Amino acid sequence: ALFVWPWVALWRYVIAPAGRGIAWLANVLLVVPAAWVYRYLLTPVGHGIAWVARGAWGGVVLVCRGIGDGLGWVYARLLTPVGHGIMWLARGVGLVLAALGTGVYTAVAWLVRYLLVVPAVALYRYVLTPVGHGIAWVAGGVAWLVRTLLAGVGLALYWTGRVLLVLPALAVWRWVLVPVGRVLAVVGREIGEALGHAWRIAGYVSQAVGRFLGTLFRWIFVEPVRWVYRAVLTPVGHVVRDAVWRPAAEAVRSAGRAVRQALASARESARQARADIRRMLLGERERREPVGVREPAGLWEPAGLREPAGLREPAGLREPVGREARTLGSSTTALTKD
Repeated sequence: ALFVWPWVALWRYVIAPAGRGIAWLANVLLVVPAAWVYRYLLTPVGHGIAWVARGAWGGVVLVCRGIGDGLGWVYARLLTPVGHGIMWLARGVGLVLAALGTGVYTAVAWLVRYLLVVPAVALYRYVLTPVGHGIAWVAGGVAWLVRTLLAGVGLALYWTGRVLLVLPALAVWRWVLVPVGRVLAVVGREIGEALGHAWRIAGYVSQAVGRFLGTLFRWIFVEPVRWVYRAVLTPVGHVVRDAVWRPAAEAVRSAGRAVRQALASARESARQARADIRRMLLGERERREPVGVREPAGLWEPAGLREPAGLREPAGLREPVGREARTLGSSTTALTKD
C-alpha cells in the first residue's frame, strides 16, 4: 500500500499517458514533416541533380574521346616515324662504337700480355722457383738436424729419469710398501673383527638393559595409571554424567522449549495485531486463492491497484509458526539416549 501501489498508479495513469502523448507529438511535429520534405522536396531535387550529372558525364566522355583520337593520330603519324629514325641512327652509332671498342680492347690486351704477363711468368719460372727450392732444401736440412738433436736429448733425459727415479721408486714399492701394506691389512682386519664382536656384545647388553627399563617403567607408571583410569576415573565419570550432565541438559532443553513457545506466541499475537490494525484502517480485503498460493485473510487490496503476481508473498515464506515441543521419546542426544 505504501510502496508498490503508488508507483503502479503513477506508471499506469501518469507516465504511460504522458509517454503516449509525447510519442504522438513527436510523430506529428517531426516524423510527418520529415517524410513530406523527403517525398515532395528532396526526391525531385535529387532526380534533377542526377539528370544534370548524367548529361555532364556524357559531355566529359565525348571530350575525352576526341582528345584520345587526336593523341592516337599524333602517335601513329608523327611520333612513330620519328622514333624509327632515332632507333636506326642509334643502331648505327652503336655499331661504330662497338667496332672502336673492340679495336681498343685488342690493342690494350696485347700490350698487357707482352708488357706484364710474359715478364712476370718468366720471372716466376726461372728466378723465384729455383730460389724457393733451395730455401726449402736448406730448411729441411735444418729441421732434420734439430729433430736429431732433440731426439738425443730426450733419450738421455728418459734414461736418466728412469735410472734415478723410476727404478728406485719401483724397488721401494715392490720390496717395502707392498709387504708393509699386507701386514697392516691383516692387522686391520683382525681389529675390525674384534670391534664387530664387541659391538654385537654391546648390542645384546643394551637390548637386555632396555627391556629391563621398559618393564620397570610399565610396572611403576603405566599399570598404576591404567588402574586409576579404569577403577577410579571411569566410575566417577559415569556418576557425574548420570547425576549432573543429563539433568542439566534436560533442564536446558526444557527452558529452550519454553522460550521457543513464548516467542512463537508473541509472533502470532503481533501478526494478529497487525492484521486487526490493517482491517481497522483499510477495511476488509478481497479474498483470492490462486492456484498453488494461499494468502491469509484480513488484508485489504483496492480493486484498481492490485498487487502484481510476481510481488505477492506466498504463505510459505511468511513468518514461521512455533513448532511443537519435543518429548523425551523423540530426543536423540547422547546425554538422554537409553
